[in-house]
Amino acid sequence: MEENKFSDQPPQYGQNQNQNYNQPINNQFGQIPVPNSAAVLVLGILSIVLCACGGIVGLILGIIALVLANKAYPIYNANKGNFTQSSFNNLKAGKICAIIGTILSSLYFIYYIIIVCVIGAAAMATPWNMMK
Repeated sequence: MEENKFSDQPPQYGQNQNQNYNQPINNQFGQIPVPNSAAVLVLGILSIVLCACGGIVGLILGIIALVLANKAYPIYNANKGNFTQSSFNNLKAGKICAIIGTILSSLYFIYYIIIVCVIGAAAMATPWNMMK
């Protein structure tokens, strides 16, 4: 007799559980959150908050959030019934925040590059040998 893949017992902690998100969920706990939805939301918000730190910190966080979100969307679309709607809403909000944070960080980064170039050009144009 073939063993049932879905048991009524919850998984034991400490064991390596290879999750296949494409198979239907059949457990007593119900739906699971979309993978990395909370991380995408946190990174998206941090990319907006930290965009003024030279632009590079927010840019890196925003890009990481976008990559994680783009990996989570196909998993969600493959079997929508397995995942909670609230975690999918967090994923969408995090992706929107990541897009905004990436754009703002890019603008700040370009602004700082222009400022450094202008200050450098002004320093080079100053007649230093005539100043005493």
